[in-house]
Amino acid sequence: MSGAAIHGLFHVAIKTADLEATRRFYIDVLGLVEVPRPDFGYPGAWLACPHPGGGAIVHIYAGGPALGTEGQAPQGSAAIDHLSLSCSGFAQYRERFAAHGLDWREFLVPGTSLWQLFVYDPSGVQLELTFEGRAEPGDPPDMSPSRAYVAGSSFFDRNTYPLLSA
Repeated sequence: MSGAAIHGLFHVAIKTADLEATRRFYIDVLGLVEVPRPDFGYPGAWLACPHPGGGAIVHIYAGGPALGTEGQAPQGSAAIDHLSLSCSGFAQYRERFAAHGLDWREFLVPGTSLWQLFVYDPSGVQLELTFEGRAEPGDPPDMSPSRAYVAGSSFFDRNTYPLLSA
């Protein structure tokens, strides 16, 4: 297999029933920026990391091909458990989640210095924000029973996203 190599994740595509709420979540809550998107003939948005040369890492789309056989966009992550993003600003993300009325969970990766926050987007896709704890000021993740992340346990509630709707 000489010459063949994977160089990294190019993007993740997410189907949504509420394009504007999903777009606002990734921009207003997570801090991605919208970048130009080709006209595919159906609505959508391309979102990128907010640094020079940041490529579009999340593609969201609605209508047309986003709709399943029942005419509705699916919800949740299906066989993909979560999307993990490398981040900084642990305390600021907790503040953003609280300001937008979103629920989240926290985690300390055993045997490492990694801190994590778990949150869902408006379509029910679980996101894992991972931080290098040694570089983060402030308190470490809250591992109390009401806040600690438990693998395989969903806390998604679509009703907690009204602030993001148009």
